[in-house]
Amino acid sequence: MSRTTRATQALEKAGIAFTVHAYLYDPEAASIGLQAAEALGEPPERVLKTLMVLADNRPACVILPSDRELSMKRVAAALHAKSAHMMPPADAERLTGYKVGGISPFGQKRRVPVLMEAAALRHELVFINGGQRGLQVRLSPGDAATFLDALAEPVVA
Repeated sequence: MSRTTRATQALEKAGIAFTVHAYLYDPEAASIGLQAAEALGEPPERVLKTLMVLADNRPACVILPSDRELSMKRVAAALHAKSAHMMPPADAERLTGYKVGGISPFGQKRRVPVLMEAAALRHELVFINGGQRGLQVRLSPGDAATFLDALAEPVVA
């Protein structure tokens, strides 16, 4: 498995401090994020998942703890939209250039608005997908939010 992806290259280019962590990805896992947390031996609230949504049919990226569920009402409100729903997986792959299970908010093909669960910023370090199934980057959530120009909002149900 390569530890160099568009995500890691984007972080390096921006001068963001991070470390790369590989784990055995289980495509049959009921929750990819929870499986990643378990494989890494980390609390699930520190292993963040990346979800692609459509808010009033406009794409956006949402980052939240792997043990929490997304509130589409909160996402819509944060993005000043009437409604929000999950983006179909094939569309998410086409838009980001990453495979589902390996979607990173860093180095996506097209820049879209990013929401980050506000509670994630309370941690010193978090894990976020590194752009490949079975690859996570560990970094400061503040650095991630700043780099992504993310809005820190409560987005969990």
